[in-house]
Amino acid sequence: MCIRDRDEDEDLSGADEEFEGKEASEDDDDAELMREFEKIKKEREEEQKRKEMERLEEQKEKQRKDIMSGNPIYNSTSYSLKKRWTEDTVFKNQARVLPKDKGNRFVNDIIRSDFHRKFLAKYIQ
Repeated sequence: MCIRDRDEDEDLSGADEEFEGKEASEDDDDAELMREFEKIKKEREEEQKRKEMERLEEQKEKQRKDIMSGNPIYNSTSYSLKKRWTEDTVFKNQARVLPKDKGNRFVNDIIRSDFHRKFLAKYIQ
């Protein structure tokens, strides 16, 4: 072997080492890029999950507000629960004057019954 062959062999072996070094550094770079890519994907998934959870929370809150505003007990400003004492009586909304064309009829009030009216008309007035 001559000197020239040795130099070429050394140059080739050095080139192989350089090439292997470049491949190793490229593999390291690729691995690092893949880790970064996975990290970015996880962050995006977490962001998407967080936005979905926020949207669901807002939807639940809106639904709860709609339910609460529709309930007259919780929304007392627009609906009055107070009743007059006369609204609970049995004899509400009865006319004081009876129509003349009607005959005997049943009224659940002794004072307004046909018999009582005839009695008053005959003996009291």
